Amino acid sequence: MTNSKTLKAVALGAAVAAALSSGVASAELTGNAAISNNYIWRGVTQTDNAAAASGGLDYGMGGFYVGTWLGNVDFSGAGGKKGYEMDLYAGFGGEVGSFGYDLGVITYQYPMEPQINFSEAYASGTFSVITIGVAYTIDTASANEAGMTAFDKGDIYVNGSLDFETKAGDISLYGGSYMFDNDGNVGGSGAGELDYIHYGASLAKGDFTFAVDKNDIDPNNAFFCGACDGSDDNVRFSVTWGKEFELM
Repeated sequence: MTNSKTLKAVALGAAVAAALSSGVASAELTGNAAISNNYIWRGVTQTDNAAAASGGLDYGMGGFYVGTWLGNVDFSGAGGKKGYEMDLYAGFGGEVGSFGYDLGVITYQYPMEPQINFSEAYASGTFSVITIGVAYTIDTASANEAGMTAFDKGDIYVNGSLDFETKAGDISLYGGSYMFDNDGNVGGSGAGELDYIHYGASLAKGDFTFAVDKNDIDPNNAFFCGACDGSDDNVRFSVTWGKEFELM
């Protein structure tokens, strides 16, 4: 599943690949690990522009897959805490002729701040070099439901990418739009515009991915503001080393 070119894409990509390559009577257990100078998720840094490390496990059989992913996060610039993110997901991937699809659910867990946990249902389709996906927030924790964070039930994230294989490496042009149900209502007032779009490009060569990302986050956005210095919409460059390996 293509969300954007981030650390997490290594894990989700491994999960879908394992599911598609596993026969009905066979199963595959894979692992993944990655390090990067920045963990960027849907166009926004999750580590306050600091380095990140992650790892995960995926099990696939007959198109079905389940997996988990862990990576460090730092929300202290926006008044939160440092800690780690743990994702749990399950889904089904397949192909109908030349059309590939992926359907699943994922939950984002933050042990240091469980009040911001949330879960999504997602779907994506790929035809030739084009991938289009959508994620819908189906459950949120207490702080989200109280309107104290951006995330709430009914949030929608849509994304798309163009992916090409070249002699220089795998090139991806991607973008997404995040639409929040709590837009303009985080913390009661003065939160600024929450909805935003992002776009970027990446080049993957061997185990390395080089990416550039940009978003249009409102500088008054009280939730994604990071250091709250108006720099969240700056262009960001990242370099990620990621490895997938078979365990069974």
